[in-house]
Amino acid sequence: MWSLPPLPEIGLERLVMSDGPIGVRGEQWTSADPSIALPSPTALAATWDVELVRRAGLLLAQEARRKGVHVLLAPTLNLHRSPLGGRHFECLSEDPYLTGEIGAAYVEGVQEGGVATTPKHFVANDFETDRFTVDVRVSERTLREMYLRPFERVVEAGAWGLMTAYNSVNGTTMTEHSELVNGVLKDEWGFDGFVVSDWTAVRSTEAAALGGTDVAMPGPSGPWGERLEAAVREGRVPESAVDDRIRRILRLAERVGALRAADEHRAGRHDAPHATDRPQDTGAIDGAGLAREVAARAFTLLTNDGVLPLRPGATVALIGAAAREARVMGGGSAQVFPDHVVSPLAGLSGRAEVRYAVGTDPRIRLSPLPGPVTAEFMDAAGEVLSEQPLATGEARWLGQLPPGVDGERLAMVRLRAAYTAEVSGGHELSVMGVGAFTLSVNGDAVLDETIGLDGEDPAAAFLSPPERRVGVAMTAGETYELTLTHPAGTFGGMVFVSFTLGHADPAPGQDELMAEAVRVAAGCDVAVVVAATTPEVESEGFDRADLRLPGRQDELISAVAAANPRTVVVVNAGSPVEMPWLAEVAAVLLTWFPGQEAGAALADVLSGDAEPGGRLPTTWPRRLSDAPVTTVTPVDGRVAYDEGVHIGYPAWRRSGGEPAFWFGHGLGYTTWSYDSIAAEGTSVTVAVTNTGERPGREVVQIYAGPRGELAGFDVVEAGPGETVLSTVFLSERAFQVWDGGWRTVEGEHLVRAGRSAADLRLSASVKI
Repeated sequence: MWSLPPLPEIGLERLVMSDGPIGVRGEQWTSADPSIALPSPTALAATWDVELVRRAGLLLAQEARRKGVHVLLAPTLNLHRSPLGGRHFECLSEDPYLTGEIGAAYVEGVQEGGVATTPKHFVANDFETDRFTVDVRVSERTLREMYLRPFERVVEAGAWGLMTAYNSVNGTTMTEHSELVNGVLKDEWGFDGFVVSDWTAVRSTEAAALGGTDVAMPGPSGPWGERLEAAVREGRVPESAVDDRIRRILRLAERVGALRAADEHRAGRHDAPHATDRPQDTGAIDGAGLAREVAARAFTLLTNDGVLPLRPGATVALIGAAAREARVMGGGSAQVFPDHVVSPLAGLSGRAEVRYAVGTDPRIRLSPLPGPVTAEFMDAAGEVLSEQPLATGEARWLGQLPPGVDGERLAMVRLRAAYTAEVSGGHELSVMGVGAFTLSVNGDAVLDETIGLDGEDPAAAFLSPPERRVGVAMTAGETYELTLTHPAGTFGGMVFVSFTLGHADPAPGQDELMAEAVRVAAGCDVAVVVAATTPEVESEGFDRADLRLPGRQDELISAVAAANPRTVVVVNAGSPVEMPWLAEVAAVLLTWFPGQEAGAALADVLSGDAEPGGRLPTTWPRRLSDAPVTTVTPVDGRVAYDEGVHIGYPAWRRSGGEPAFWFGHGLGYTTWSYDSIAAEGTSVTVAVTNTGERPGREVVQIYAGPRGELAGFDVVEAGPGETVLSTVFLSERAFQVWDGGWRTVEGEHLVRAGRSAADLRLSASVKI
């Protein structure tokens, strides 16, 4: 599922791949092997700081080496074409230049640590609906100037791998798209790395073999293996095509230290490079510390009437289900299992007097039962083959079973937990999964049901399965033996285990919860409402239906703001949400999906110990109906990118509309003046002054070229009253358009500098 097999006779070791992009999950989809969880990729892009992203890449390489992983399946370079994109949080930006620069820094950091990357999903996989079969219709100019551009940049940065997408482009599925993979990627750009398919994306033998994909995952069963060998022997696929793949895989192995000289391997020598001594920095990186730093630097302050930073000694009403259980990452293949998560409640409680209220809980599904939970792998006779400890009631294994489990004997998996009730009353238990389940409490079955798959996407059975609930009366202080049994299954010949035992305490009704939150808010100096999306709204495998916060969170925010005018809303989401209460609150802080140190970073920023450093990598609409590009649903199997090169802020400019917040927007805790600009050739120097009373960081943004789009940026720091110079070098590509080839638009060009795509304060002319 996650590796290529070794060939000891030539010194080739096993090559292991792992999902990212915010951590390194490893070969087992389980909390038994935890990983650092960084903020979401959109949060990384919100830092606009390539050096910080490179450091994050080095940390991910350190995690990969610790887990014996050679290839990190990241970063995601698809664009924020529509705010409805379900994987918006996993991508970087609506802008191809910012996406390319942040993606290149990520690639350079990971590979500097001796671990390969596979920028993905090549290409035009910018939405989730019907992603396996949809045909994206897009012009060559749009492909070149928008969707291919970030991939071209990471190839320039030396990416060792690349992943092809599920979708088709202009009639050809990407794993068979010789024109783009062989022609553009390998021949025109000179890419010398390996091309791996997205999982199960290779659906043909001959066409995929001729289309440029080098590795079909998973394998070796499927359309390659013996079928590819037969195609070569029969002359339908030339040996040279296989030879090229072999060279690319061996080159990958050499780069990541998995290829030793055959004689050294046979002799058992261990002084040659291998997975545990690949190139790396001598000093270990503090993963939790860096995750906290990145989060604070990504937090984007959208509005602030002066309530932030909080004054010392202020009493804080902390409100929202996400304040107690933060949503720190998006759902799907991006999921990792950190060894701890700092919630906003935990982070703030150590820094201020905090009074907590739920207010409302928007989650549609129950949270996993808190651990400890034991997973028992059993054969048909009920003999336990292996036991695995779990941190929660979430059980997932895909392809790779735990040590000691014989897949041929495996017949069922049983979760077992001793749960002590904290509250008396009607508790809820739930099962999330597909297939047959038996849930028992103290030996009595309370649910015995076969759950069918909703929809036709087989990945949904793993990533977002349906849920069934049952009520159980419990008494506080008593311990209940819970067991959940499920037959083991396979998917495409691979072991497939994915189900969750959920739980919820008895709770008052939503009206009572909201009234209590209003009472708490009214009695405190400041109210902080943490509002979040849920996995049912924002995750891999489906697109969003709207941009509203789920549940009654909008109503809660308005009620709290009416009770306390010093209300700060913390938006815990990976992509844009509508904010109908925007004019009612004192401040809005966007934390994205902030990673495992969410609460610690939030406490740093709210208290003023750290400045919110983020700038929007994508434009936020006031309402979905205002957004110029929204389509994600195929018509007759196709999605036409009829908007051409006009997505994101260029589309807003063309439409004349006014979003809630423009691309590049973000406030800090100080103010800046833009004093002067000088442009000579493609070198632009801007003088900025910190006009506030505390040190701060500013992102100087340069817009230029035929459409006045982002062409460069720089992060600068200055103390109060200090003036600093920022020099940005613009590439020739900023002044080019695709016209059957790259053509430089000669003549006078306006170069503008400022704080966002709509706040451009200085300008100069350059002649190209």
